Amino acid sequence: MKKYNFLAVILLEITLIGCGDTKKGENSLFTIDDSAFPAHLTQKEVLNIAVLNPKSKEIDSVVYFVNDQRAGSTKGAKDFRFELLDQKLGYQYLKATVYFGGDSSDATKRIEVVSDVEPKALKYKIVNTYPHDTASFTEGLEFHEGRLFESTGQKGASYFREIDYKTGKVIKQVDLPQEYFGEGITFINGKLFQLSWQEKTGFIYDAKTFKLEKTFKYDKDIEGWGMTHDDKYIYQSDGTEKIWKMDPATQKLIDYINVYSGNSKIKAVNELELIEGKLYANVFQKDAIAVIDTNSGAVEGILNMSDLRKSMTGVTTEDVLNGIAYNPTTKTIFVTGKNWSKIFEITVSE
Repeated sequence: MKKYNFLAVILLEITLIGCGDTKKGENSLFTIDDSAFPAHLTQKEVLNIAVLNPKSKEIDSVVYFVNDQRAGSTKGAKDFRFELLDQKLGYQYLKATVYFGGDSSDATKRIEVVSDVEPKALKYKIVNTYPHDTASFTEGLEFHEGRLFESTGQKGASYFREIDYKTGKVIKQVDLPQEYFGEGITFINGKLFQLSWQEKTGFIYDAKTFKLEKTFKYDKDIEGWGMTHDDKYIYQSDGTEKIWKMDPATQKLIDYINVYSGNSKIKAVNELELIEGKLYANVFQKDAIAVIDTNSGAVEGILNMSDLRKSMTGVTTEDVLNGIAYNPTTKTIFVTGKNWSKIFEITVSE
């Protein structure tokens, strides 16, 4: 077994559904021939898609769609060449609309595009250790203008606060109303954004005064988990394998990636931090951080941090690794966990 596969066990959940599954309700007039499709597809592959015509209808043309976006067409029943280079990782839905004798009929097929990247085993070095409030059910951690901020969960105990990380002293704290379970935070464009978990509500504060300026509703039926940004867009996780891209001006979710390590999707992506162009992500209930390509969703590195959790005393099964903050001044990463007694300042290398 390769070393990276051994490490990946701590964050992977294997998906057993093959690429040949079809959508329910597919008609029996035509079908997409998947007999030559491999079990898993990568973005480097090209599919030759053919339509099976068991009733020998005279086909005029076929129009092909991927996730309801037109991909191309053929005259008659010719095979369609489809490149996967620009397709997302994860499940994609193929549809062939077959035109014949003045009528049309759809054939559908689901495929799964997976990563061909072998994640690298990363290592870390502890630079410093600082105190952390054991009452803090950490959901988000972020540096802003050289200051460290933290957000927490649990209804009736959710807040974001600025802390002096060297002493653990609380400098300023803003509590959420008791009906909200707080989640991730991020600073962008002079604003502080904060998510709630299942209440489908986000909060926007003035970054200097912490005055609440606006609340907004998620425009997708998702949960709120972690947040980070790239100075233009906000990235947020929803507890699945998806990481969404949000326009901070409109709060609209405009795109997403699916996180995969090899053939396996990484579910329960949690706290996020963008570090030198890569997404660092906690995986809920896993003692690991995944380093993710922001464009493809492929896991490129895995950081096994189980020794940090083992160094904590009095932690429960709920007190999981969570919280990643990059300090661009020192080029170090701060990590902690829910109700942990310490924040660790680390450097990361291969």
